[in-house]
Amino acid sequence: MPTPRPASSGGAGAGAGAAAAQPADRAAQPADRAAALAEGTRAGDRRSLARLLTAVENRTAMAEHAMRRLYPLAGHAHLIGITGAPGAGKSTLAAALIAELRRAGRSVAVVAVDPSSPITGGALLGDRVRMQAYAGDDGVFIRSMASRGHAGGLAATSTAAAAVLDAAGFDVVLLETVGTGQSEVEVAAAADTTVVLEAPEMGDEVQAIKAGLLEVADIVVVNKGDRPGAQRTASQLRAMLTPMAGRGADGSSRPAPKRPDVLITTAATGEGVPELLAALDRHRSDGPVVHEARVARAEAQVAEVLAERMRARLAERAGADVAREVYDLVARHELDPYAAADRLLAQVDQDRSPA
Repeated sequence: MPTPRPASSGGAGAGAGAAAAQPADRAAQPADRAAALAEGTRAGDRRSLARLLTAVENRTAMAEHAMRRLYPLAGHAHLIGITGAPGAGKSTLAAALIAELRRAGRSVAVVAVDPSSPITGGALLGDRVRMQAYAGDDGVFIRSMASRGHAGGLAATSTAAAAVLDAAGFDVVLLETVGTGQSEVEVAAAADTTVVLEAPEMGDEVQAIKAGLLEVADIVVVNKGDRPGAQRTASQLRAMLTPMAGRGADGSSRPAPKRPDVLITTAATGEGVPELLAALDRHRSDGPVVHEARVARAEAQVAEVLAERMRARLAERAGADVAREVYDLVARHELDPYAAADRLLAQVDQDRSPA
């Protein structure tokens, strides 16, 4: 492991010179700490990696500095999204995939998102408990993240965390969604390959159609294959997918929905998991498809940063006053939200214009 960087370079006798330098040192601290954590992360230091992920989750200035260093080094890992309804067995399947990947000699990182309290923001982080068997494996790193009210199944910073783990050198990064509902389709914009889990005889094949999950799935897995009805559920899903192939939903020339593979697994025993891993590898070998997934991920990442930058500009004193006036007009129905957004965009453009 790398030698920890000293807290400061000055000794007790640095005196007034050190005191005078403190403001500049403080300004440089986020960049310096980011460089140290990025270096430690690349060197395999788990403590540096954990601290960096905490900074990313908290959206600190240090995290941005570190991401600027690490992002060009990412892009080599296979990012696999795992989503599905509660009780489908996402965590159990993730653990089974970890075992299969480790048998193949591949390193694995997991970003497991848990629901958080709307009051305190805290979370149980139960996925880390379920995967505790791999806590001592140097080839496995598990990070639980709280959703913090984010409704799309992932924490808002999950994609950035995955990029850090990618740059850290892991071969595979698993993104497991929170699993609280049917709106968890944004995982498709965060992963190279999206796996949607269904459970037999729960009506999930109908719910999947309603939620659009089949349209974002690259692979559909009917888990708990030892239960009665697993084969029937898989057959129904395959039948539903067949007519959707080769045409857009409205008959236009839009790209047709995906026609994913439908597999059956029993994650608790590992049955069907080698076949799932083979299907994941086949999907990753389809270069154009994976590239399009990465373009979608890039668009989502840039859009998120743009939104944050806009909010920060509007939070500045002058911008905050203008924004409050606009919000008051909208609240009184004297201005519609679209015109309000245009006015605020114009304010940001005006603030950027040279004096």
